[in-house]
Amino acid sequence: MSKPFKILGLQQIAIGGHSKDRLKALWVDMLGLTVKSTFVSERENVDEDICEMGRGATAVEVDLMQPLDPDKKPAVHTTPLNHVGLWVDDLPAAVAWMSANGVRFAPGGIRPGAAGHDICFIHPKGNDEFPLGGEGVLIELVQAPPDVIAALA
Repeated sequence: MSKPFKILGLQQIAIGGHSKDRLKALWVDMLGLTVKSTFVSERENVDEDICEMGRGATAVEVDLMQPLDPDKKPAVHTTPLNHVGLWVDDLPAAVAWMSANGVRFAPGGIRPGAAGHDICFIHPKGNDEFPLGGEGVLIELVQAPPDVIAALA
């Protein structure tokens, strides 16, 4: 089946917990990842540190997330491995093609993500209209910038 897009590689993993300080004690202090930036969103109910493993266009983000309010949704701390992000070379084409072929996307559509790239999410569960989902895993599709496309294509 011919596709109008290509998945290039792993962009990120996102790990949720009650305290990003506890997550940082392992991922930053022990494993040596570097904190690149912090992202806070009331809408997404998240306070996250965006860490990096590796360098340059092939670096992988490890997002360490805690909820702003543990009683609100989305509950970023209730699934420790919150989601997996994949680089894609043409996000709009990927979303259009996958939707036409039965993939269910989470509400919100294509929008700017925490790291500044356009993103959208494949829903963890399919439904009657769109039977293909992540089978329990939330999957983020991330528009790759030109340097990542060149490095991974």
